[in-house]
Amino acid sequence: MELKINKETVPAADRVFDGIQEQSIELDYILPDYCPDIFRLVRCEVIPVITDHSISGDRLSYELRCDIRILYCSEANSLLQCVSQRQSFSRSAELGKICDDPRVKITAKTGHMNFRAVNKRRLDLRGAVSVKIEVTGESSQEVISDIFGMNVQTKKIPVRFAAKKINTDKTLQLSEETELTPAQPDIVSIISCRCKAPECEKKMISGKLLAKGEAEVEILYSCERDGEGAIEPMSFTLPYSQIIDIDEIDDSYECTVIPEAVCCDVTPASGKSGENRSLRCELELHLHCRAVKTADLMIAEDAYSTVYPCTATAAEIRADQTPTVYSESIRHSARIAEGEGIPQTIYAMWCTPKNINTRLGEDGHSVVISGMLTYSMAVKDTAGSIAMPDKDEAFEETVSLNDDISGCTVSSVITVREVSYNISSDGVLTAKADISARISVNGCSAIKALTDIAVDDSAKKERDGDYAIKLYFGTENEEVWEIAKRYSTCVSAIMEENELDGDRLESGTMLLIPIVT
Repeated sequence: MELKINKETVPAADRVFDGIQEQSIELDYILPDYCPDIFRLVRCEVIPVITDHSISGDRLSYELRCDIRILYCSEANSLLQCVSQRQSFSRSAELGKICDDPRVKITAKTGHMNFRAVNKRRLDLRGAVSVKIEVTGESSQEVISDIFGMNVQTKKIPVRFAAKKINTDKTLQLSEETELTPAQPDIVSIISCRCKAPECEKKMISGKLLAKGEAEVEILYSCERDGEGAIEPMSFTLPYSQIIDIDEIDDSYECTVIPEAVCCDVTPASGKSGENRSLRCELELHLHCRAVKTADLMIAEDAYSTVYPCTATAAEIRADQTPTVYSESIRHSARIAEGEGIPQTIYAMWCTPKNINTRLGEDGHSVVISGMLTYSMAVKDTAGSIAMPDKDEAFEETVSLNDDISGCTVSSVITVREVSYNISSDGVLTAKADISARISVNGCSAIKALTDIAVDDSAKKERDGDYAIKLYFGTENEEVWEIAKRYSTCVSAIMEENELDGDRLESGTMLLIPIVT
């Protein structure tokens, strides 16, 4: 009888590139004539964003944009002035290989940043932005699923894996015009703009994916109250609803949509009287969509022939699982100031996560999230000057999950939903941050699988004697497959002869080993 081998292809994620690039930031700025002289520098912010990327062959190209804001006060008054500049860079990275269906993740963060006033009319800034690039492709692993003929016995194991993965990005342009309330003072300049895009709703409609949610915009603007400079907070939302067309998608796919606010431009608009009483917001939102179809397959882990010598070739394969996403809420408290260090007025407080790391807990059922939380304030200090101080707080939280996630890889996205603060009766300023943690658990099973088998039919196996049955004393937890392989018989014959229920021996016992040819 001829040997017939059936093979299947199991896809696996292939890490193509994982590296960091540095981009220097330099600004030599001379104030225009309409800006007052610099008396005191207050704050500098550099916000980097990746606005676009593409892959051609083994080369990744991306666009980096850095929004720079330098805040200062003049000697004439306490109004906060803002210098805004934008720098754009085109960068590339050699991936080293061409990959199929690449998945690209590029994140930029501000590194060291130094700024100073060279004189009353000139600003100098030097710093760097680091860009982390991760590119994952897909490799194919061919394994044996079944073997027929030449008295070959096959040990099979079930494998569940992500058989089909579709990645799609959708870009939305949102705009909104907002009027100030009568109680809010006129806008002098926008000094801060932060935007976040919480998780959105999603559902399948006629083979298309509908994503619905809203982006949250928080701004600070400088203004004048009672003849003095002040800061006013303001927030609003931009709703969106988008149909995403993904080829071949149906209800058998599990879909995720992750919204990302790429860039947000807020500009004041003057009315007929010349006063800035309204805001126009232009927001670019990326929807990162992933559809995964899971499949189940029986693959051969081991094989032998009861009659002929054979050589089986095995390899370790990695079968990607469908990612599991957990949404958890965390509250973090921090002691910000006390006594004379408490500001005279707090206009606003916010919190920024930095250098977030995620790892598995030791119990295999938890995730440890750690990093730094930077609490920032816009205040009037005890001297009556506007300031925007930061306070870094170490952060570590263990999140318990119901599932066993041993051997999985984990990552998380941390979003601060809201920050509140309180000044106690004994003069301690405490902040509380309500945090959303989106935890992704990616299983990647390492499995021994047969990739090839060769049977030598020119000669039969030699036995140590001419017998039809053999006595064998088995040990507890010994696998019946290994016993059958050792004596070149089949598993079913041993189990039937000894009336065994499972594939392992429950205790040490005498077995009858029937010899099957």
